[in-house]
Amino acid sequence: MSWRDFWNGEHAIYVSPRHKALHYRGIASDLIGHIPSPAAVVLDHGCGEALDAARVARACGKLYLCEAAPSVREKLRGQFGRLETVAVVSPEEVEALPEASLDLVVANSLIQYLSRDELKAVLATWHSRLKPGGALVLADVIPPDVSPLTDAIQLLAFGWRGGFFLAALAGLVRTAFSDYRKLRAQYGLSTYTPEAVQDLLREAGFVEIQRPANFGHNPHRMTFKAIRPA
Repeated sequence: MSWRDFWNGEHAIYVSPRHKALHYRGIASDLIGHIPSPAAVVLDHGCGEALDAARVARACGKLYLCEAAPSVREKLRGQFGRLETVAVVSPEEVEALPEASLDLVVANSLIQYLSRDELKAVLATWHSRLKPGGALVLADVIPPDVSPLTDAIQLLAFGWRGGFFLAALAGLVRTAFSDYRKLRAQYGLSTYTPEAVQDLLREAGFVEIQRPANFGHNPHRMTFKAIRPA
């Protein structure tokens, strides 16, 4: 099983429907905060089920939802396919987008599942598809010194605030015996120091690298924002 296989199948990464709803609501709010104008063309790359994408679409001119897992793309099309301003695409279809056609690219909780070579390749794709002056946001990047225990504590804190604490406790127990834990042990998750991310962004041609607040509930992970120069 690969990471793509994992996300394409049934999994219990969200401990309850409330957890999933609050997660996607928060990510949508964070993403909207980076949309530069109501006419902006936005790519959410690695969007997952994007339950609150309709709200994101109302804040921009066009929203591309990109997912590698075919089953997730089908769910997205079923939920958002009737919205004229939303297009559900695969990573291969992102590569076919016209150059300099996007104002904003967001990749939240994605690059930990990519190898360094895969990340370099997709950075080049994003750079070429962004308009001059367009922005790339890499969110929920895992530093090497953040452990699974830290992630678990942050999930419990999110559960306490969000009213699903007991479900979060039970979910952590399930995760300990899940395919996710096995895949994480087998493949690991890609981690980066801030300096490594900044170097990769510069190598890909991005400038004006910033460190805004992280997306989602875990402040121990990192978000980076960078610009394709004019």
